[in-house]
Amino acid sequence: MSRIGNKLIEVPANVTFTIDGNSVKVKGPNGELNCEVHPQISVEMDGNIVRVVRSDDEISSRSLHGLTRALLNNMVVGVSTGFKRSLELVGVGYRAALKGQNLELSLGFSHPVIYTPPKDVKVEVEGQNKIHISGADKQVVGQVAADIRDFRKPEPYKGKGVRYAGERVRMKAGKSGKK
Repeated sequence: MSRIGNKLIEVPANVTFTIDGNSVKVKGPNGELNCEVHPQISVEMDGNIVRVVRSDDEISSRSLHGLTRALLNNMVVGVSTGFKRSLELVGVGYRAALKGQNLELSLGFSHPVIYTPPKDVKVEVEGQNKIHISGADKQVVGQVAADIRDFRKPEPYKGKGVRYAGERVRMKAGKSGKK
């Protein structure tokens, strides 16, 4: 029994949910998302309630059941309210700025790092050391945040680098001096 797969998805009034064979299309105020559903899984809609049903009890069908339901729910939440990730820059001289659509990061290298986000993702800079990434697709928002964090991951001795908001970095003791 899939606990996640058996949960129902409520579609808000401002979101249109369209099923066309194995293709699902969700449209709302934040954009439009499409998804191809595996043939072993079927999607049924009754009013504003969406149910994900599997065809049999095989292992592959059971694993796809919860996954498909979670992906469809993320699509509904994304086009209605959206997803947001926040990053913090920690370190002396580490700062971020928007230059048009591009994000310019000063991360202690000899050159600034320029990052161009995908067109369906919105990047905002608060102050000089906070970056907010928002969009309708949860996977894309998380991937953009991970890509920016990869430029300079937090190091364990001083904690300098790009980290997720609220992320705790385990610090190492470092060298002990002469005693």
